[in-house]
Amino acid sequence: MPTCDVNLVDSEKVQKVRTAIADTDTLFRMAELFKAFGDPNRVKIIWALATEELCVCDLSSVVGMTPSAASHQLRSLRNLKLVKFRRAGQMVYYSLDDKHIEMLLAQGLEHVQEDRR
Repeated sequence: MPTCDVNLVDSEKVQKVRTAIADTDTLFRMAELFKAFGDPNRVKIIWALATEELCVCDLSSVVGMTPSAASHQLRSLRNLKLVKFRRAGQMVYYSLDDKHIEMLLAQGLEHVQEDRR
C-alpha cells in the first residue's frame, strides 16, 4: 500500500476534516444502515419492495425464503427504518420507507455495474 515518504501533518486540513465528520451516534446509525445492505437476502427484499408493495407471503415467494425468514429480515429492516408496513384487514403489506432507500439501491447498483466495465 503506497504511503508518504515523510511524516508531515497539514493541521489545517486535519481540522477541516475533523469538523466535517459527523458525530459518533450518526456514524453508528449510518454503519447500521450500510450493514443492512451487506446481506444479499436483505438487498433482494429491498429490491423487491422498490418494485412493488408486497405482503409477507408474496415477498417470501419472490425472494425464495420461508415467510418466517422473510419476517425476520423485515423486522430488522423495519427497525432500521428502511421498510414500513400497512394493515389492510388481515393482510399486512410492506413497502420501502422512503425514496432515499430507492436512491441508495440505485446508486449501489450503478457503482457495482461500473466496476464490471
